[in-house]
Amino acid sequence: MSYSLMTPLKDRVAVITGGTGGIGLESAKALRENGATVVISDKNVERGEIVSKEFGLEFIAADITNSENVSNITRSVLQRHGRIDIAFNNAGIAFCVPSEECTDEQWLKVISVNLNGVFYCCREFGKVMLSQGKGSIINTASMSGLISNYPQPQSAYNASKAGVIMLTKSLAGEWAQRGVRVNSISPGYINTPMTPRDQIEKDWYDIWMTFSPMRRIGEPHEIAPAVVFLASDASSYFTGSNLVVDGGYTCW
Repeated sequence: MSYSLMTPLKDRVAVITGGTGGIGLESAKALRENGATVVISDKNVERGEIVSKEFGLEFIAADITNSENVSNITRSVLQRHGRIDIAFNNAGIAFCVPSEECTDEQWLKVISVNLNGVFYCCREFGKVMLSQGKGSIINTASMSGLISNYPQPQSAYNASKAGVIMLTKSLAGEWAQRGVRVNSISPGYINTPMTPRDQIEKDWYDIWMTFSPMRRIGEPHEIAPAVVFLASDASSYFTGSNLVVDGGYTCW
């Protein structure tokens, strides 16, 4: 799988949260292939160390729900590389639970990771980019921020991802004239540990496919080129955009 663009990312430093697997890891590989220096972060230290050795990526352990942890990522990257040019704020979680049964803890955990954590990352990495006068922030939203999924109940996840889309637009408007672009990507159902095809209840998968023009879920490597595009100067006139990569799911 080749991700090469005509606008390479040589001499640029990228930070990816949730970078140890799935979309995050594929995007890390894609950004590196296009010349970027890539630092991945995750709260799973064991997984992070394994992935960093296997793929030759720098790793920083952090829990993005803790704003001081995010500040630590920033300080560490600046100490090592002196700058942050690309931030892919990708870490996220989901619960499928009926809303009337959703506990305070479940609701708050989803919002804490998917929305609060993304804001902390945008704020801290954004400060660096604003001081540089240039940078590209990419936030992982979801088609679930645009539609209400069926049949699984996941109101917390949907609300958090809708929040990411609006956060992205808001920051894009604030920072556009200061050289920092902020965009989001909204994947559809992707074959990651969060949505593994072989573990999904058969009834769910069959219903999803009735709404999917392509009649399949996507693969992480099919999202990575969108991340590379938004990170690069090829997307220099993109800001406040939400790039939907869902195999047509939301077109019906």
